[in-house]
Amino acid sequence: MHARRLSIPDCFEFTPRVFPDHRGLFVAPYQEEAFVDAVGHRLRLGQTNTSVSRRGSIRGVHFADTPPGQAKYVYCPSGSMLDVIVDLRVGSPTFGEWTSVLLDSSEYKAVYIAEGLGHAFMALEDGTIMAYLCSEPYNPTGEHGVNPMDADLALPWPQDIEPVVSEKDTTAPYLKEALEQGLLPQYDACVAYYEKLRAAD
Repeated sequence: MHARRLSIPDCFEFTPRVFPDHRGLFVAPYQEEAFVDAVGHRLRLGQTNTSVSRRGSIRGVHFADTPPGQAKYVYCPSGSMLDVIVDLRVGSPTFGEWTSVLLDSSEYKAVYIAEGLGHAFMALEDGTIMAYLCSEPYNPTGEHGVNPMDADLALPWPQDIEPVVSEKDTTAPYLKEALEQGLLPQYDACVAYYEKLRAAD
């Protein structure tokens, strides 16, 4: 498995080997040794999630109070999607910036999103499935969002696909509003938490 550090600190892309034959294929989208080598600690598993989305569906930008936050390891077992990570950590050198990765069911790339980062994606075809390995269980009082259509963020949604967005995400605050409301994670607190996780391993 090949690991690649993305342009925003504390997120990574993982590309596994895919083994096709006359029956179909085999792939291991998560491999602990490669993960620990890249991230510096084991992936804690508090919950697994699956979403199925029609073409154009946008989910996000979601994040959680940190600590403990909720790190995510995500991949696409069926279909294809544009996965987007946004740095929402106040004080980060890349605050307000984003990076994106195409996830699909041919390469089976995965993305790791550390605690405090924002996560969103758009399904590029009907029936797209997203699999999430989450470090912590869902905590409704600690979950937040930023509007995925925020013009200041200018996320790279394809212009030829009509976006389908939930009411919850449509009514989420813009980045400036979330900053003013004190909703966003602090970069120093996130980094301290990452160091705590590495020390524990």
